[in-house]
Amino acid sequence: MSTDDDSNNISPIAGDADVSSSDNPSPSSLPLAVPVPLTWPSDGQLSLDWIQHLISAFDWSSKNLPPSSLPSLFPVPVFDALVLTASKILHKEPNCLRIETPDTDSTVVVVGDLHGQLHDLLFLFQDAGFPSENRIFVFNGDYVDRGAWGLETFLLLLAWKVCMPHRVYLLRGNHESKYCTSTYGFEKEVLAKYGDKGKHVYRKCLGCFEGLPLASIIAERVYTAHGGLFRSITVTPSKRTKGKKNRRINLDPEANALCLGSLEELSKARRSVLDPPWEGHNLIPGDVLWSDPSMKPGLSPNKERGIGLLWGPDCTEEFLKKFKLKLIIRSHEGPDAREKRPGLAGMDEGYTIDHDVESGKLITVFSAPDYPQFQATEERYNNKGAYVVLKPPDFDSPEFRSFEAVTPRPKVNPYYDFEDVIDSDEDLDLASMVPDL
Repeated sequence: MSTDDDSNNISPIAGDADVSSSDNPSPSSLPLAVPVPLTWPSDGQLSLDWIQHLISAFDWSSKNLPPSSLPSLFPVPVFDALVLTASKILHKEPNCLRIETPDTDSTVVVVGDLHGQLHDLLFLFQDAGFPSENRIFVFNGDYVDRGAWGLETFLLLLAWKVCMPHRVYLLRGNHESKYCTSTYGFEKEVLAKYGDKGKHVYRKCLGCFEGLPLASIIAERVYTAHGGLFRSITVTPSKRTKGKKNRRINLDPEANALCLGSLEELSKARRSVLDPPWEGHNLIPGDVLWSDPSMKPGLSPNKERGIGLLWGPDCTEEFLKKFKLKLIIRSHEGPDAREKRPGLAGMDEGYTIDHDVESGKLITVFSAPDYPQFQATEERYNNKGAYVVLKPPDFDSPEFRSFEAVTPRPKVNPYYDFEDVIDSDEDLDLASMVPDL
């Protein structure tokens, strides 16, 4: 299709499908008359049509254009407007979101790691349905890295957040950090796609990452976070001074054994750090993003990862009982990580029930099927992805929906040296993660 008027340029994805907001369309059935490049609405209000156009453009370009052509569809000014608008919303949200369900017909969909697997996210929306007035989405972090479409994945979710800020909630994962994105591909992906504007785009993404909340509580029944539980940071009085300085942080493990933190402590943590510290007085964000469950009772340092905690079934029971909860839903572990974790189930179906205690359950959900996209060995995990559906009246009886990877994936080169970079975030180079103390 050709035209002499560039302002009316229509991409080869033109068509005349008619999709209503009540449908669960696949990308191929969306309204495909997509003017490119996309423009930011003059009133700053994103509509369902705008998001459908965005989906169509991203899906088509991933299959038909080189990565460096993305700015021709999604120009830097549109990127800037989206990230600025979303960041303003995110930074105003508390560390731990309190998500209330609006009516008895509402459902809540909890999504785990996505890792730049755009096409699997599009299928997930087709399968679960788009966000709507009675369908709330909670995303548990790790939108970028390893997969080749981390930027498109993150931007699509930001668009949903702007469109429906009280129906779409985006939590932070450990990969929404400077360290991980510099190691596992997202930084190079952005530079490849936006060229001389790449550093600007990457920097804006990092700023947006800092604003992502850490956890949520759904219907006063369900706690969700990327990694999971966190420690208490004990404040003890000092005998030497008075006033505000009459406080010091006691982190001596001999003097003070690890114990679980409270929701009040979580609410007061400073989340606006690019790389959450593994030491110092603001350890809670690092715990929430990096910790893992264990079958061994108690709370201990997560030595495998070098940051965060390991917590046992007794800690799950203590946390659920203390805060009158029924479920903990976390993510953070794909099939590569679970392969190295004795006593815990694998991630073949995209979810596991890790602790089943008197007060409720601990669940891990991972939403990136056939993960990782690039793998050094010929043998693949071939894991399914999954998401969790919570329904009224109590929202504490999870329904698991597993799904296969969308195939074939468009051919694309990796943005990191996957043969030399470990898959499961173990043995981190902590020296390169400068703590913000």
